[in-house]
Amino acid sequence: MPKTVIHVFHDDDDSLATGTRVAQRIHEVAAENGVTVEVFCFGPAQRRLAGASGGEAVATFNRQIDELIARGVVVGACVNAARADGTEGALLQRGLGLHVARDEFLRFTLEQATVITF
Repeated sequence: MPKTVIHVFHDDDDSLATGTRVAQRIHEVAAENGVTVEVFCFGPAQRRLAGASGGEAVATFNRQIDELIARGVVVGACVNAARADGTEGALLQRGLGLHVARDEFLRFTLEQATVITF
């Protein structure tokens, strides 16, 4: 089955809020088109999953991440970064899948996924 991966990397307000909103919008029509949607947070954006600092865009980002997970969308982040930041337990509790980023990017290639980066 074809896959679209939304890779949220940048932590500017527009990338955070828009990247996760795009994932939501694609998910709305993905099943009827035979496509799956996945989200992978990495780099500066992954640090925003802690929600410790930031304004409305960070709150929107975290709310939309939780909504995606609740709708059954696979949302992942880098396990090594989570361990370094001390957020591994909190991210797992929220329902994020934690994997080595290198392996995830290679998996996306092997699956021939379309990756859109924000």
